[in-house]
Amino acid sequence: MSDPVAVSAQGRSVDMLVIARGLTKEYPIGRGRSKRRFRAVDSADFEIRTGTTLGLVGESGSGKSTTAMMVAGLLRPTSGEILVRGQSLRSLGRGDLRRVRRNIQVVFQDPHSSLDPRMSVEKIISEPLYVHGVGDRQQRRERARELLDLVGMSRPYAERYPHQLSGGQAQRVSIARALALEPHLIVLDEPVASLDLSIQAQILNLLRALQRRLGLTYLFIGHDLGAVAYVSDTVAVMHNGVIVESGKVEDVYLTPREEYTKKLLDARLDPIDDIGRYNARSGTAPLR
Repeated sequence: MSDPVAVSAQGRSVDMLVIARGLTKEYPIGRGRSKRRFRAVDSADFEIRTGTTLGLVGESGSGKSTTAMMVAGLLRPTSGEILVRGQSLRSLGRGDLRRVRRNIQVVFQDPHSSLDPRMSVEKIISEPLYVHGVGDRQQRRERARELLDLVGMSRPYAERYPHQLSGGQAQRVSIARALALEPHLIVLDEPVASLDLSIQAQILNLLRALQRRLGLTYLFIGHDLGAVAYVSDTVAVMHNGVIVESGKVEDVYLTPREEYTKKLLDARLDPIDDIGRYNARSGTAPLR
């Protein structure tokens, strides 16, 4: 079992890790003659380069989380294609998709609801290793403690349960669990939305530090333009299931082309300040 700290960004390919083309998700609504289909995501195109972060931003109900779940392989698209390292997820059978999902992990918005209250922190973090048959019991236990160190938590936390953790601590455990299998991609679905502002800054700094250290690739879903700008290299703006604008963060934030993007940015006091405001809130998260 390799040490995640030893993973180098230089050892990663610089090619596109994720390519989505015409990604569409529809849901049936109504019954009988009134039955019709609701298009939650409509022909979305985007790419994520290895070792970088794509921020997907938009209002609630814009289709961001649906897109994230399709990229993670948890939802099947109605049409379109997702390629991860050149492999189409849509064409895979259940067994092959399960193996691919090992390399795509998700961190959800509410850490406490995503952690099993009956399991200790150690078991929560090591569960992906157990499910995929990685290592023996002692190796999984040691790996869980290494990951706690990596996300800035002391090893005694391994014996605690979710109800004994703060929101920020629980989200660090979620991140540690996501790192257990050394995934190619981590989907972060509103990972700081339920946290206090000061804790948000700590978690965002942690995510940035882990990305630099391990060469991680992120899809970051959010509605907070400041948080998205702080962690992202590129950004895509989604409205009513459609990606209306995309590009480098600085280009989209400072010279938006679409009216919807301009309206989102008008709600911010200063889009330039958004890019750096989390640095002013707190120092870098502790990495041991």
